[in-house]
Amino acid sequence: MYATKHGRKRAAALAASLSGLLLAALPAQSAHATTTLANSGFESGSTGWSTYSAGGQNAASFTEAGGHGGSNRLSHWSASAYKVETYQYLTGLTDGTYTLTAWVRSGGGQNSAYIALRNCGSAEQRTDLPPTADGAWIRLVTSVKVVGGACTISLNSDAHAGEWANFDDISFAPGSTGLTVRGGDLSTLPKNEAHGAVYRSASGTTGDAMGLLKSAGMNYVRLKVWVDPADGFNDKAHVLAMAKRAKALGMKVLVDFHYSDSWADPGKQNKPAAWSGHGYAQLRTDVYNHTYDVLNALKAQGTTADMVQIGNEINAGMLWPEGSTDNWSQLAGLLTSGANAVKAVSSGTQVALHLAKGGDNAGTRWWFDNAIAYGVPFDVVALSYYGYWHGPLSDLQANLDDAAARYGKPVLVAETAYAHTLADADGLENNIAAADQLVSGYPATPAGQAANLRDVLNVVEAVPGGRGLGAVYWEPAWTAVSGSGWDPADPSSGNAWENQALFGYDQKLLPAANWFSHR
Repeated sequence: MYATKHGRKRAAALAASLSGLLLAALPAQSAHATTTLANSGFESGSTGWSTYSAGGQNAASFTEAGGHGGSNRLSHWSASAYKVETYQYLTGLTDGTYTLTAWVRSGGGQNSAYIALRNCGSAEQRTDLPPTADGAWIRLVTSVKVVGGACTISLNSDAHAGEWANFDDISFAPGSTGLTVRGGDLSTLPKNEAHGAVYRSASGTTGDAMGLLKSAGMNYVRLKVWVDPADGFNDKAHVLAMAKRAKALGMKVLVDFHYSDSWADPGKQNKPAAWSGHGYAQLRTDVYNHTYDVLNALKAQGTTADMVQIGNEINAGMLWPEGSTDNWSQLAGLLTSGANAVKAVSSGTQVALHLAKGGDNAGTRWWFDNAIAYGVPFDVVALSYYGYWHGPLSDLQANLDDAAARYGKPVLVAETAYAHTLADADGLENNIAAADQLVSGYPATPAGQAANLRDVLNVVEAVPGGRGLGAVYWEPAWTAVSGSGWDPADPSSGNAWENQALFGYDQKLLPAANWFSHR
């Protein structure tokens, strides 16, 4: 655990929790069934909880000081390798769907560490603990359908010597969890395909990238729109064609308007060339007409957009200088024009406003407080989150939780990604190219990439009130292909992102894609 992993005084810690360990050491079959969860915060030691270890390592589960909400916590730790389960068996439940919530911490590195609901009359459900090197607590959830009136609440570790996990403030109550958006941004796929990209299933069978991702569980396709890009990709025609492909596979579509001819992000929000001489009043008309035109064409071909971003990572505004956050009233007018165009085409399409820096709660509050104050209509708070740059998962969780509660809106991680290797495949140095850029606990391996996506999804799923919509993986199919570089005006430009795609350098789908089948 976080405090005791540093060494020291193990005997004293065990003695302090002796009363809990006496019960925890009982064999699994002696556990008594109850109708409600007992001692959920471990304030009474291990009372009400039972411990099982096939290897006789019950002492690896104990309570000690340093809780999340109260004084104590449950800890899993041993000086030797161990496998242990701490659990309660509940009976007399009314059949239905229930949610387990737990606050957790973990040093990472275990073979497995997770919370679970099992023996509930349906398939076991579990959620893995993320590594929390910063020592911050993370709230996790998992839900299950109880059939037969009984269920086991289970806290598990299968760990090497010295690895630790903490659990606290456990709850079990009626309700369900899950994610409605498990998406990928496939904006560059047409360009990659045009330059000869090949995609394969995990077993090596050649296939369509979108279809392979759909088969893995992806259910949303995000598509960016540029006004007049130099290479002709990411324009209206390509968005229409990609939307047809997505809808034919039964997937939904998120349209991401950049209101530029090239990349728009916090550092650049350049007007498209066709609008370069336009002032604020004309820009409002431009935004409305462009948004309406693309979305109405999608509707006309039977592929109405399900969600639309008005701007991309617009922390500092868009369509500079007129739409800068230095002039919030004008930025609000531009955003409102875009939102109104969305609803004019389809009142059921959700409007998202999208910022970078998903772990920056102060920045998120400042921006959305202004949007609210200036009357900008929107349905979804959308944030980019890259662990390399945007802080630990605890920062993301705090920001998502606060935004959902403060604005009464669902929240979405509109961009996330992680490296599966530090190797380069095309000669252009990757954005993530060195070990010191990585997030602690997540190596640049296929397994590390998968764990990172898993844990981002788990944090979004845990947003209270069911307001966590899900996450969109950024450019999972943008592999290294000559000619399909980042700069639409330079055919020789390379790709600085191929080591974060969900297809490996052998063209095969990587394990992280399996997390699109997340609840």
